[in-house]
Amino acid sequence: MTHDPRPTPQSASQSARQPAPRSFDDLVSEAEAASVDGWDFSWFEGRATEERPSWRYAESMGERLAQASASLDIQTGGGEVLAGASRIPALAAATEGWPPNVAKASRLLAPRGVVVVASPEDARLPFADGTFDLVTSRHPVHAHFDEIARVLAPGGTYFAQHVGPASVFELVECFLGEQPAAVRGARDPEEERARAEAAGLDVVRLPAERLRIEFHDIGAVVHFLRKVIWMVPGFTVDAYRPRLRELHERIEAEGPFVAHSTRHLFDARKR
Repeated sequence: MTHDPRPTPQSASQSARQPAPRSFDDLVSEAEAASVDGWDFSWFEGRATEERPSWRYAESMGERLAQASASLDIQTGGGEVLAGASRIPALAAATEGWPPNVAKASRLLAPRGVVVVASPEDARLPFADGTFDLVTSRHPVHAHFDEIARVLAPGGTYFAQHVGPASVFELVECFLGEQPAAVRGARDPEEERARAEAAGLDVVRLPAERLRIEFHDIGAVVHFLRKVIWMVPGFTVDAYRPRLRELHERIEAEGPFVAHSTRHLFDARKR
């Protein structure tokens, strides 16, 4: 099928009515005002895109939950991923360390019978040994495998999607400059495998993928850096306004800013 690139009178008229590009200040102000609580990324609709891993974590996690008798979701954020499961075990708990997310997760998960426990991510998990047959987590800041293994029952499963090394570093280095090799290599899946096995977990699967991200306007960049706070620690618009303006002009001239996320899937069982 061929396509005539010449505009019809109707399409030319529609083109003439297209809104003018939004200003830098307008886009940034909107992004600064947006809520960054929880792990709801619907604000990015039409403004940024990210490829999803082939293993479809949320769907696969839901299948594991449907077969579990007692589950724990670590660093649950606002509870959005867990709340999306069609079935949650009768005994189910979740932990979260950031107070606004604790409140949001409690409102979302309490009707599903999930107990949300406020617990700093570096603290000992506030549960007895061998309590759960399934522990899950989507994008933990740091996986404490000793604690995960401790609260798992023998034969229990740790099923989680981790952020991999140098994830979205095109954007990180745009603001912070080139990062040392040690920083770029952090979160290496094979290093994490070694720590998991040392803690008493047998890793059944550990696939990894590199996935394309596109930021279509500077507002999406600002919202992302406000939400994923460890990317550019201490990020504020005021601190990085000149760099943000440069990036806005680049996107306006060249199109979306392209970066790549890295993800790996942990499917491990306690010996």
